[in-house]
Amino acid sequence: MASKRSRLAQRRKAAGFSQEKLAERLGVERSTVVRWETAETEPQPWLRLKLAQALGITTDDLHVLLDDVEYVTAGPSDRMDYVLEHPASVDLVAVAYLHERVRQLDESYDRSPSTALLGPAGQIHGQVAFLREQAKNPRVRKSLFEVEAESATVMGQLVWDVSQRRDHLGPIRYLDEAVNAAQQVRDPCVEAYAILRKSYVALYGENDPIKGLMVAQEAADVAEPCSPALNGLAMLHVAEGYAMSGNLNDCERALRAAEAQFDRVDDADVAAEYYSINEFTRLAGSCYLFLGLPERAEPILTQTVDALAGKKKSQAIALANLTLSLIRQRKLDEAADAMHRTIDAVELTRGGGGLNLAFAAGRELWQWRDQSWVGDINDRLLALMATI
Repeated sequence: MASKRSRLAQRRKAAGFSQEKLAERLGVERSTVVRWETAETEPQPWLRLKLAQALGITTDDLHVLLDDVEYVTAGPSDRMDYVLEHPASVDLVAVAYLHERVRQLDESYDRSPSTALLGPAGQIHGQVAFLREQAKNPRVRKSLFEVEAESATVMGQLVWDVSQRRDHLGPIRYLDEAVNAAQQVRDPCVEAYAILRKSYVALYGENDPIKGLMVAQEAADVAEPCSPALNGLAMLHVAEGYAMSGNLNDCERALRAAEAQFDRVDDADVAAEYYSINEFTRLAGSCYLFLGLPERAEPILTQTVDALAGKKKSQAIALANLTLSLIRQRKLDEAADAMHRTIDAVELTRGGGGLNLAFAAGRELWQWRDQSWVGDINDRLLALMATI
């Protein structure tokens, strides 16, 4: 329940004072005037005559204004408006609200275009960083560091997506910020996940498999004491780095290491939400595709595509890779169907990974450009490009 003295604030404004100017006139802090108007405190008796004179009213009128307290139920957004105006008042309730907003955006990632999420995510991340700098209470500041680590990770992946994976420096800055915030609160799982996200930039943006697998291995090492799920997911990307380098033996060794970690995942694993069997099969299929073994990739990716129906961005990537595996085996009828499904998925989410792979598949179809079905696919890709 929040309280306020609206008529006292109105009288102050009518007398031509801001809160700061009235505080100067009375020789008090601005925060003191704020507390009077929010009915947290009352003016000390020796200040009341001076306050009444400043407002141009009698002391009796001032008593009436001080007694006129309104009680209102403040909603979360109202509470945040107040906290942002008075950042030193930030408390664990406000932190919980910000944490929930970050969680909601993260949950929306696989269903919504990144362009639609970037603005709200940027606003929340800015609020978290601002309040963390202003927070006086150590527990509140620690909690804000925890939220900042998560919001910076979300920002890193959204900025990269919106740039169609062309901007490498912006995402890395956010992810480094996430790593630093996680280290401040000694949270190895959040730290490992941000480092893992950095490996994606190296693997898929910079096309540097050696750097990518080294960063993914760093993420696996950080995650090892706290989460088999996150350790295993990182090892999958180590495997992918080896696959991109053409190293079959080390790739399969890393895949086995990942599978062994996933066998250890239980309900107590704080990062279990990041892993499912579909992540394993999607990345295993990608590995065999990079290794030039499309016939091994195809059945794995076929199994994965339908299972990822609820995660459209991941499904788009799996569909595009399935399309590539079919093209490279010259299964053109099946490739055409998979390509149209890929474009359908990318149109919904505009995910950078699926989009880039869709265009890669389109380029590989160019050798059959005299076929009408390839023309239809190219028309859809051009239309997709026009909306980016």
